Amino acid sequence: MGVEIRQAGPADRDAVAKLLDEAFQNDPVSSWVFPDPAHRRAVHGRFLGVFVDVTLEGGRIDMLADGSAAALWLRVPAGVHEEEVDVPALMRETADPDNERCELVGRLMGEIHPTHEEHEYLLMIAVDPARQGEGLGTALIQPVLDRCDREGVAAYLEASSERSRPLYERLGFEFTGTPVRLPEGPLMWPMWRKVRG
Repeated sequence: MGVEIRQAGPADRDAVAKLLDEAFQNDPVSSWVFPDPAHRRAVHGRFLGVFVDVTLEGGRIDMLADGSAAALWLRVPAGVHEEEVDVPALMRETADPDNERCELVGRLMGEIHPTHEEHEYLLMIAVDPARQGEGLGTALIQPVLDRCDREGVAAYLEASSERSRPLYERLGFEFTGTPVRLPEGPLMWPMWRKVRG
């Protein structure tokens, strides 16, 4: 698929946060964090904006030139690292201070995040709901995976829905074997992609 990809910068921050908000508005994990739909619409964008800020600070956001899709990537070195910012606490503080689920989801993901090997972490990928199913996500992810293979670097993500898991499997990601169950909520599937070639 011929698409034009560019790297997003600080000027794109709000557009990327809006895209994430729209794409994940009905996602099982977002629905668990914010069960009330009206409240979700009010605070969800602020919650996901934290991911955008973290990625702009220490990673890379690839975006289709027309703004219809964006992928947030962080290069994570091997080993356990002391973070300067407590991101799960920041997620809660920024979006919904009285909602412990805002923080809990980040803590649970952090607990299972692999530390044994350097990798590219696909923190989030969003496609405009009106354009989903057109292959835009694959077009956005594949160049990074090709680069990972050239550089000998693995990749990692957490699939947040049963629907997204087969897409990642087609791209070479494999379920690590232990899902994360959000308390009284949905499953998330950690997925690892070994270097190919």
